[in-house]
Amino acid sequence: MIDIYNRLHNFVQQDLWREDLRARTWWGAQCIRGLRVILVLWRDITSGQLTLRAMGLVYTSLLSLVPLLAVSFSMLKAFGVHNQVQPLLEQFLSPLGPMGKDLTLHVLGFVDKVEVGVLGTLGLTLLIFTVIALIQKIEDSFNYVWRTKRSRSLHRRFGDYLSVIMVGPVLVFSALGLTAAITSTVLVKKLLAIEPFGSVMLFLSTLMPYILIISAFTFVYIFVPNTRVHLKSAFIGAVVAGILWQVTGIIFTSFAASSTSYEAIYSGFAILVMFMIWLYLSWLILLFGSQVAYYHQHPQQIRRFARQLRLSNRLKEHVGLLIMSLVASHYVRGDKPLTLDKLVACLELPADVIDEILDNLKRENFLSENAEDPPGHLPSRDLESISLIELIHALRCAEEHIHIVDESLLDIAEVTQIMTQISNNTDEALNGLTLKNLVSKETLATSILSEEHLK
Repeated sequence: MIDIYNRLHNFVQQDLWREDLRARTWWGAQCIRGLRVILVLWRDITSGQLTLRAMGLVYTSLLSLVPLLAVSFSMLKAFGVHNQVQPLLEQFLSPLGPMGKDLTLHVLGFVDKVEVGVLGTLGLTLLIFTVIALIQKIEDSFNYVWRTKRSRSLHRRFGDYLSVIMVGPVLVFSALGLTAAITSTVLVKKLLAIEPFGSVMLFLSTLMPYILIISAFTFVYIFVPNTRVHLKSAFIGAVVAGILWQVTGIIFTSFAASSTSYEAIYSGFAILVMFMIWLYLSWLILLFGSQVAYYHQHPQQIRRFARQLRLSNRLKEHVGLLIMSLVASHYVRGDKPLTLDKLVACLELPADVIDEILDNLKRENFLSENAEDPPGHLPSRDLESISLIELIHALRCAEEHIHIVDESLLDIAEVTQIMTQISNNTDEALNGLTLKNLVSKETLATSILSEEHLK
């Protein structure tokens, strides 16, 4: 028994990660890749970061639930579809059992009493600010999953968030109402009486909750993170999260029905406790699905250890020169400036690694951003005025302004002499070369930056 355990442990910790997928059959490679993904996802869950952020979203959701529904409710009232909010909220809270219906009535009672028109400018501003703060918190959590350090700009937050909060519910409920109206027509009823149309519609109606949840999750995974998420990756993450959400809801319903001890302990607060638990599980599942989408889009991040990829100084210089060459080549050809996402797709390196080098190049005035969103990168100066000597020195001396060291303590004559000689040899090898020399003959831009990378 101990021998079996040791062999299994060695396989999970070492052998699984040493397998060469290219030497395997397609099915064998997919099985190994699937096992790696499962282990990495389990590691991410048990590390505590996803659970911690899910807990933070529960707190923010409780504070912002009524304001969020109030803003959306006011728009739905204007279009006459506000009556459909209750069934949707009841469906979300259905795992709570009878308590879910009571909670729905309480929440909608609060929302119905909020008169947006009489709040005044300050009250309306605070209401909208609370709602945007909730979505900002959600975006920060998804940006963490996608290793994105930058949030949306202030004007994009208002534009994107308010459009989803106000216009989104109207479009969704209008579409649901239109679908219900179409299915209730005489022609459709006659078609449903004919086989196999009736069986197909019955099957689709059974799948409808899953289809709606997966569609909603797919939209969230594409829209919320401040980075480009591929539709296929978002869909795969949404399928995993949607199935998990439905299965968890069934299990939680049984748990809520049998947990009479909660009512005995918490009395009137039992409904709030159960709601918080369900809200926590929902956020955790949503973040978990986003993690699945991230690993599908970035398979190079499926690694044995969770440590952030750190480039050596040599590779930082190499990648820095690559980035400057690609940006400059695009600039010379008059192509659209490269964004962070396109550089990630081209170089197949994590976004945080490339972003760190980009920040250094912008800080040293080699690159600048345009006003687009997401921003594209352009050379800050004429290509002939950017010498490769100063570019290499900037890449080598990155972050020295942060970690200040007293160089007098490092002044050993022999070591200083060698370091000076290395620097002089580098200057001599790069003497007279500028960034223009790297792109004058379409060097590596044509061999690396293919259209396939930039789709």
